[in-house]
Amino acid sequence: MLLFNYFNSIKMKKIFFLSTISAVFVMASCNKDLNQVPISSSTTATFYRSPSDFLQASNAVYADMHNYPIRLANLSEIRSDNIYGVSVTVRDWDPVNDFSPSLAANAYVTEAWGTDFNGIFRANTLLDQIKKNGSYIGSASLATRLQAEAQFMRAFYYFDLVRYFGKLPIIDHPVTAPEANVIARSPVADVYKLIIADLQSAIANLPATYTGVDVGRATKYAAEALLAQVYMAKSAPTYSIEGPGQGSNEWNLALLLLQDVISSGQFAFSSSYSNVFSYTNQNPTTNKEAVFDVMYVSGISGSSDLYGASFPWILAPNTYFLSIKDTKSNGSLEIIPVSTDLANSYDAADVRKAFSIYTAGYTNAGSTENRPFFKKWLDITKIPAASRFDWGINFIAIRYTDILMLKAECILHGATGSQGDVDAIVNQVRTRAGLASITGVTLAQLFDERRREFADEGSRWFDLQRSGNLLTIMNAWINKEDTQKSIKPVVANYVIYPVPQTQLDATPGLYTQNPGY
Repeated sequence: MLLFNYFNSIKMKKIFFLSTISAVFVMASCNKDLNQVPISSSTTATFYRSPSDFLQASNAVYADMHNYPIRLANLSEIRSDNIYGVSVTVRDWDPVNDFSPSLAANAYVTEAWGTDFNGIFRANTLLDQIKKNGSYIGSASLATRLQAEAQFMRAFYYFDLVRYFGKLPIIDHPVTAPEANVIARSPVADVYKLIIADLQSAIANLPATYTGVDVGRATKYAAEALLAQVYMAKSAPTYSIEGPGQGSNEWNLALLLLQDVISSGQFAFSSSYSNVFSYTNQNPTTNKEAVFDVMYVSGISGSSDLYGASFPWILAPNTYFLSIKDTKSNGSLEIIPVSTDLANSYDAADVRKAFSIYTAGYTNAGSTENRPFFKKWLDITKIPAASRFDWGINFIAIRYTDILMLKAECILHGATGSQGDVDAIVNQVRTRAGLASITGVTLAQLFDERRREFADEGSRWFDLQRSGNLLTIMNAWINKEDTQKSIKPVVANYVIYPVPQTQLDATPGLYTQNPGY
């Protein structure tokens, strides 16, 4: 296990490093998130002097994934037709769900930009130090691997950003505050060039597997899967905005990468849907659905910092936990209901609905709540003893079922393959869900099946982006679902989010706000 149990092997020196680097980021973010000031010249110069120092720095790059699944819930699930999140008191998720044009100061939007760029800063620092002080690593193969991991993670963070914000400043090395203050946003095409180059290098240099304490690090196949997703996002329609879709028609490039992951034999389609997300199936070496995990560990005795997960309860209401007499787990301030449209889309025989969505209703303090909410990642027999931030489950960032269904999507866009290949993939998924087979699967049917298969996994908004039908689907859903008439019509500009106001204020005139905000 890696990432959030890294302190077990390095102890206080590692904790000091992470605390120092985090403190610098906090101070910088008060001014500008891209002020990638080194920890300090003396600390940087003296820290990278042993293999363990570089491993600590590598772990720090991964650590900025900690909030990734929460971000997916807040900016992908809540934005989509999977959730109708109208609150009694206006919460941070309301303007996201309502397509408010005044989102630039929203906490979720600001977090996405800041945390991803912090991860990029850490990756840049590590890459710079490998170049300058790599001789201290002692092993050329380890140095090559750590460089490839940093490139993978930099690409991971940039891909997350480009799907949310479109144009971005390209930062591929540590920069000073004055340098950051003059780096403008680059076209999306240029951002993709950096992402693709990083992933191609990572694929060439990452191992296929790991053993022991290294299990969970990025592999060659994780990099191939991510690059396939990049090509597919890039191939999507543009919506006539500077967003992730470039209309590049690179479906065959994506398919080749997906097929290599499939042919590797390292992963497998689980026969049980619930077992994919089981708290007793958290080791990536045995959970063959996990191509790449965000890894957590709970119950670290004596630690003032928690390395467990908080994402399992982020879309479940606090009142639900109170109704089962759990006062520790907290939950969302109000219910964030699953949309009626999604809940009604499941066939009666579909096992995924009962597993993913809580529909039984509950009563707390004399008030009954019957609206459904997501609970895919919750197991109330595993409520953590210490804190609501300490759940012991990993988040599968890249799932093998997704690899298969993305392959089907590429084929339907004209990549090599047949209708029979597409039908076989979709029916494998449907059979596991307890459903009958179908033939002649279309793109619309594929995306409809993906909606149920990956509900509460943060893929829906990006699926809608790629479908080319985001505006049509969302506006039809609003007309049907929005009984309170609070959601604004969705226009092309809302395919991406605004640049955070903190960034616009840091250097007035450097960035232009995304149109529509």
